[in-house]
Amino acid sequence: MNRRKKIKDVYEKRMKQANLKVNPKKGKPKYISKAERAKMEAEAAANASNDSTSETTENNETQDT
Repeated sequence: MNRRKKIKDVYEKRMKQANLKVNPKKGKPKYISKAERAKMEAEAAANASNDSTSETTENNETQDT
């Protein structure tokens, strides 16, 4: 009985590990390094400044007509 139980426990443990590898939990977001975060913030700031300047240019054009 002990031998069967040990074999069964080993098999169940291996199957559990295999299932976890195939279906990982999606709870945590992917790690983004500090340098990547800084780069993304710089791009977002640049896009925001470009958007605000383009909006003011569009507003000026509509006021001219």
